[in-house]
Amino acid sequence: MTDRHYGGDEDVHKYVLVTGANGGLGYAICCRLIDEFILTRPSSHSMRLIITTRDKTKSHDTIAKLKDHIFRTRKHHKVHEKTPLVPKIYLQSEQVNLCQLRSVQTLVNKLNRSLPELDTVILNAGHGGFTGLDWPLAIWTILTNFRQAFTFPTFKLCSVGDLTAPQMLDTSVSRPKSTQLGQVFCSNVFGHYMLVHGIAALLSNSSATPGRVIWISSHEAYDSTFSLDDIQGLSSPVAYESSKRLTDILALTSRLPNTQHWVDGFLPPPSNHRPPRQYVAHPGVCATNIMPLYWILTYAMTAAFYLARWIGSPWHTVTPYKGACAPVWLALASQQELDAVEADGGVAKWGSAVDWQGEERASRTEVQGWGIGGRVGDNVDLPKNSRMKEAEDLTADGKEHFAMLGRSCWQAMEKLRVEWEELLKEEDD
Repeated sequence: MTDRHYGGDEDVHKYVLVTGANGGLGYAICCRLIDEFILTRPSSHSMRLIITTRDKTKSHDTIAKLKDHIFRTRKHHKVHEKTPLVPKIYLQSEQVNLCQLRSVQTLVNKLNRSLPELDTVILNAGHGGFTGLDWPLAIWTILTNFRQAFTFPTFKLCSVGDLTAPQMLDTSVSRPKSTQLGQVFCSNVFGHYMLVHGIAALLSNSSATPGRVIWISSHEAYDSTFSLDDIQGLSSPVAYESSKRLTDILALTSRLPNTQHWVDGFLPPPSNHRPPRQYVAHPGVCATNIMPLYWILTYAMTAAFYLARWIGSPWHTVTPYKGACAPVWLALASQQELDAVEADGGVAKWGSAVDWQGEERASRTEVQGWGIGGRVGDNVDLPKNSRMKEAEDLTADGKEHFAMLGRSCWQAMEKLRVEWEELLKEEDD
């Protein structure tokens, strides 16, 4: 997808929520949303960009940076803030800790009181849980297969079994282990899951029907990292990758007939609108601070990313701004365009891809068990050198297994959501 068309009178006044917006990919998504909205929309259009961070200081700093970005964008393109031909951008900041369900509830209640609708929610915030690198394995894989090593790394180290702080107010009461939540799981998946469920009515009110839920995944969402028996990844040494695999499964199976009973519980279908649509995107490989590294290793990593791009990798976007390409396209493209590309090639995981010169585009991404569009035999729009070394073409049996896994994941997530809503309500009562 190289040509992006934004349009339609259906979203003259757009409301977009981005979580984890104070840095890295989240901040880049906000900047790119602003740039492309200003440059592609008529003066009659406006966008309210609602950002979330974990505290008021980060919110204040992020709003200040975004205001400066708007000023510089308009100055660069020689448009004045008060020019009537320029679409208007309004900024709003909120605070939420996605690892604390009561914090999520507070944000849900505030948004439901203060907003008339939400057109798009970009679920970007997250936690890696990384502790370092397995250096012997890293050196070996880099020396034996450089591009694969830096595109599909398997040498990251992650802490195991990290839990969130207690969710219940009364910590003196002994509770079963089933009431514990994994930190990476809650930050990357479950906190967002509870948030979206809570604001489902706002998404159903979207004038740009249907509302959109855009999950941010990763190109590292390997099939081998996820187990349904450990959906939170509490016993996994790759909890981050497990959470992103779960993200892929939920988003890609959200429109299958065998998941609808549970999807309708998560996003109750409105009576007079199309139900919100769920999409999934990833930023490619970009340099952020999610992995703790010494500064010199950060520079070396960035240089390696550029080298990987120059020798043919389509996924090394390197900068978060280029990594924001696919999520922003999903957020701003007309519904007719999104429906058309899905009719042509199926429901896809959309990744930010680049050519060797760094020209970015949104591109279909291969998902183990789903392929590039959930269609057996399809090979459309698959970037050269984009596949894992161990990748296999999608088979009918593989897709059936993925669909059944999706059904089980949706069932488990809805069960967990209901359990936690009841626990919190019981304590309040």
